[in-house]
Amino acid sequence: MEKFEFLSHVRWECKYHVVFIPKYRRKVIYGKLRAAIGRILRDLCEQKGVEVLEGHAMSDHIHLCLKIPPKYAVSYIMGFVKGKSAVRVHRELLNERRMTGLHFWAPGYWVSTVGRDEATVRRYIREQENWDKGQGQLFE
Repeated sequence: MEKFEFLSHVRWECKYHVVFIPKYRRKVIYGKLRAAIGRILRDLCEQKGVEVLEGHAMSDHIHLCLKIPPKYAVSYIMGFVKGKSAVRVHRELLNERRMTGLHFWAPGYWVSTVGRDEATVRRYIREQENWDKGQGQLFE
């Protein structure tokens, strides 16, 4: 028997594969910035009770497998995570203290429900970088 999550009136299992990119698809996610962005994203997800099942940062995009409670819309969580992480990236990593115009992520994101094929999605997220290198598509 699988283990489901519980809220007051619901038993649930809602998992999503999400991909989003930095503004202008700049290749800015690397080295220390890559690790710090991962920490920021995990911290923000934890604040809303969202579990990061798998995550991988490429030089120009982020893959996440998220377990989002049904009390939140995916759009709400993505708006929260992208908005707050952009501010934290500018303040903590890029040392910019201005109050407005702190853009880091491009508008929008790609999302798909995981369903019962979670192992395949998680493996894809883990192995994406190696596949891109093999295809000659990764330029760091």
